[in-house]
Amino acid sequence: YEKPAPGRSEAVAENQPRPVGLPRRQFHLRRRRRRAAQKLSYQSEMAAEEDSIEQAAATRRERLRALRAAQELMNTPDEDTNQAESKKDKEDAMDEEEALNVKFRNYVPHDKQLQEGKLAPPELPKFEDPIVTAPPPEKKEDPFLNIAPKKPNWDLRRDVQKRLDKLERRTQKALCKLLEEEEKQRLLEAGGEDEDMLD
Repeated sequence: YEKPAPGRSEAVAENQPRPVGLPRRQFHLRRRRRRAAQKLSYQSEMAAEEDSIEQAAATRRERLRALRAAQELMNTPDEDTNQAESKKDKEDAMDEEEALNVKFRNYVPHDKQLQEGKLAPPELPKFEDPIVTAPPPEKKEDPFLNIAPKKPNWDLRRDVQKRLDKLERRTQKALCKLLEEEEKQRLLEAGGEDEDMLD
């Protein structure tokens, strides 16, 4: 049995068939040893990663503790600031009592002191309803007329309506043309009679 050449991957070595002349038992023992060695190296890598993760977590905890301690130092007031703050609190309390002006819009208080804060109801602008100002509809149709059935040839009339309109226009033109011709005829006849009278 030959060992894989340096630089070749272990996967290639593991997938190699059993060399001729090497007993099956020895082949499988070597394969198990190789797998055990791989497993150990993988476990040692994982342990190293876990150690580095634990170390990073520990350093992060230390940083957080330091930040909390610094924040507590910033928040603890000195004696001078305590006195200044107490003066400000007293002044604020007095201002709040003076500035306490409660306004009631919808509530009528029973206490006479609070009734001063009652606001007058707001005046709303006049609203003109456009529906009321619109004139009523002139024509009311009887709804029962629409229920009546249509004539049986309504679809034929609808389909022929364009042709009927065109025919109506042509008829009107023809009537106008006939009337003009008759008028010309009358004028010619009337013109011929006038010449006979003059002679």
